[in-house]
Amino acid sequence: MLYYLFRYLGDFGMSGAHLWSYISFRAILTLILSLIISIWFGEYFIKWMKRHGGNEAQRDESIDPYGVEKKGVPTMGGIIIIVATIVPCLLLGRLRNIYMILMLLTTLWLGGIGFADDWIKMKVTKDGLKPIYKLLGQALLGLGVGLTLWLSPDAVIRENVEIQQRDNVEVVVHKSDPIKSTKTTIPFVKNHNLEYHSVFEFLGEYKGAAGWLFFVFVTTFIVMAVSNGANLNDGMDGMCAGNSAIICLALGVLAYVSSHINLAAYLNIMFIPGSEELVIFMCAFMGGLIGFLWYNAYPAQVFMGDTGSLAIGGIIGVMAVIIHKELLVPLLCFVFLMESVSVMLQTNVAKMGNKRGKKWRVFKRAPIHDTFRVKPGQLGSDVKVLLNWPKGCWLESKITTRFWIVTILMCALAIITLKIR
Repeated sequence: MLYYLFRYLGDFGMSGAHLWSYISFRAILTLILSLIISIWFGEYFIKWMKRHGGNEAQRDESIDPYGVEKKGVPTMGGIIIIVATIVPCLLLGRLRNIYMILMLLTTLWLGGIGFADDWIKMKVTKDGLKPIYKLLGQALLGLGVGLTLWLSPDAVIRENVEIQQRDNVEVVVHKSDPIKSTKTTIPFVKNHNLEYHSVFEFLGEYKGAAGWLFFVFVTTFIVMAVSNGANLNDGMDGMCAGNSAIICLALGVLAYVSSHINLAAYLNIMFIPGSEELVIFMCAFMGGLIGFLWYNAYPAQVFMGDTGSLAIGGIIGVMAVIIHKELLVPLLCFVFLMESVSVMLQTNVAKMGNKRGKKWRVFKRAPIHDTFRVKPGQLGSDVKVLLNWPKGCWLESKITTRFWIVTILMCALAIITLKIR
């Protein structure tokens, strides 16, 4: 709203109104405002939850050796992140931008599903919302985002295919006409754009529609996968919020270069008009996450719950798809991927062992972060663990910090794929 107000005042010659046309100015202001809101609102939210009994049930000591310390800690802290994200976007963002609209709807939709799950856990049953309902909600969001990007006339790109010689230097020139496209960036490949409909050449005149349908499927899959991965990563103080803030920084950089025609030309990537508003959104989201860490860092004063973790994963997945960098998700969300893979491996190997009357495990526990806090002898002598490492029990703060470091390394690698091809 403030963006439109100052643009209007600028027509009357108001001094300084032109600053609001600069993405860098609005992005930094958004980050600061989001950080302040999350810290200020977080304090009142925690007090309100404690007064009204909005606490997470005591954790299982057999899984979490520090569970006793976390008794009575309020949950649903994802509300802090959501409020600190949406308010600055409404104030400083361009609300008619299709990408901003999609990101705000993603935040509210998955935040709402997570809220319902947390509420049921507190008031009805500790099992929460049935998994099928959460998966259905994620799938509907992915379907809606994919169809919107397919059908909206505002969701376009400008291709980076024309190369001109200027002073004996090759310069990429983007086409002047924006087009609808299912192209995506392939990391580490020189001519690194893949058009989805090229996979369906055998369908002839129907290959375009088939490509878009496949794009919608990929979008849905990514939203579900990343959202659930973030949910699994939310198991230690500061773990998910810290990892997500790092990923958001990387996505913000990718969105900025994709929205800047000169940088896009220099890096030989597609130019996405309007995606500069994603930088505003990501700054708001990152500020909300960092402000949430003020209270969620060890020892946590509040947990984000599914209200936060489901929304976080969905936001990251949708963002990656919008800027056509979905193939970078395994790098950006490496920790989330490992959490999901560890659960799938552990579950399937355990089932195989049960059929043979054995207690087989790939890791000491899953998701993977839990394997680092298992005390010696805690599993029992009858459990056979394939990867019995580490031997001791790490402090929770050490596990969290090391996971952050891994995420920093993988996000840095994702960013330099823009040049390493």
